[in-house]
Amino acid sequence: MMNWHQLPTRYLSTKIKMKSIILVALALAAVAVAAPTEKQAEIISAVYEQQPDGSFLYKFASDDGITKEESGDVKEVVDEENKVQKVIVVRGSYSYPGEDGKPIIIQYVADESGFHPEGDSIPKNPAPARR
Repeated sequence: MMNWHQLPTRYLSTKIKMKSIILVALALAAVAVAAPTEKQAEIISAVYEQQPDGSFLYKFASDDGITKEESGDVKEVVDEENKVQKVIVVRGSYSYPGEDGKPIIIQYVADESGFHPEGDSIPKNPAPARR
């Protein structure tokens, strides 16, 4: 009978590697099982209406308190070359529960001049200093 100290080094090295791999796999499995699972929000209502001219209405609400509502209307504007272009003016809002449980509400307009959000949670530009 052969003692462990008489086994070839290669055999012992392979055996140690296999045990290490098994231990790492078990540790990863334990971490995966112990990790908290977050509940995915479910959509409780959703509407999307698209019109042939490009205008639309979109809204949804989820069971975690998130809501969004948006509408788009086609508008004609004159570009830099004095050509009439059609653009979609988007108006909407979204809300979500804040850390204190109260809803954070953002209203916005997106038009040919950019995106314009408004809401109590959006910092305001300071008034210009008087000289």
